[in-house]
Amino acid sequence: MKKIVYKKLAKDCINFFLLTIFTISIIIWVLQAVNYLDFVIEDGHGFLVYFNYTLLSFPKIFSKIFPFAIFLAFSYILLKYENKNELVIFWNFGIKKIQFVNFFMKFSFLFVLISLLLNSVITPFTLDKARSFIRTSNLDFFESILKPKKFIDVVGNLTIYFDEKNDNSELKNIFLNERINYKNSQTTFAKTAVVIIKKNKKVLRLYDGKTINNLNGKISEFKFSKSDFNISGLDSKTITQKKTQENSTRELIKCVLVINNTKIETIDKITNCRLENLENIFQELYSRLIKPFYITFLVAISLLIILKSKSDYLFNANKFKVYFFGFAFIIFLESSSKFVSTNLIQNLLISILPIFLTLSIYIYFLRILKN
Repeated sequence: MKKIVYKKLAKDCINFFLLTIFTISIIIWVLQAVNYLDFVIEDGHGFLVYFNYTLLSFPKIFSKIFPFAIFLAFSYILLKYENKNELVIFWNFGIKKIQFVNFFMKFSFLFVLISLLLNSVITPFTLDKARSFIRTSNLDFFESILKPKKFIDVVGNLTIYFDEKNDNSELKNIFLNERINYKNSQTTFAKTAVVIIKKNKKVLRLYDGKTINNLNGKISEFKFSKSDFNISGLDSKTITQKKTQENSTRELIKCVLVINNTKIETIDKITNCRLENLENIFQELYSRLIKPFYITFLVAISLLIILKSKSDYLFNANKFKVYFFGFAFIIFLESSSKFVSTNLIQNLLISILPIFLTLSIYIYFLRILKN
């Protein structure tokens, strides 16, 4: 009988957890996807890049919502069972409250493992994969970034300006300034220009203009009646450099070990592995490897609901305290990374905090439920 009770409760918690986390994650993902339209509208990337980038951002949203969904699912189901007097039936069948607590705290380790896998493996991989689509993308929608009477500099090392665009998609009085390096540049003026496809490549065809070259301080110019400017290989200024959160967990751990051994030649082989970036690396490792262990503590907070029955006059006060404490702790959890620094002793103390808190609340249950 006890196994049936535990199985039903666990199933209800899992179902409501999945409903909560997918509903909230999809809503946030849709809202975020609207903001990512800038990749197409302003930065000129293609819709395939946009779709892949937004799709691969979903695991990050999922991992952020995870603690909130855990607490909400367990607290809601326990409260629902209490309001329907179903928990009283459990106690009458001989299920002790401390056994109930033991089962769900053990059950929470399943979610800890899922969170560890999500934070340390899946999310970094998908973030890096999403960034790789931008790294390998050129300006598929070059025309979308062209706006009259505005200096357009979203394209790397190139500034574009033109007066107007007529009904034939011709650009009037166009100005192009391409910076080759800090010493060399090329400036082009043309009366008209139009985007065409030439040998399966996009080309900006310029008419009636001149080009001024500045090469190592020497100025030269030439006039032309028609000239082609290749735009197929241009990249936008969207950040393509790999971020710390996109490094694999293995790379970050290896970086910490390498820095401690001061092997400079190995540091250069790991992206973002720099001494000045060490604090960010510690914070990222904390988020991936330590935060998931707070899941058990959040489940224990929701279990505080069983300490007062519905018939107790302190039931509503206890319910309010549980939700206040739970949501306040989730806020603390999200900001706790800021306490991580390059101080190893401080980081060690922060790392053992989830164990300390979980043991503390379990001792509290033992003391309250000893009778």
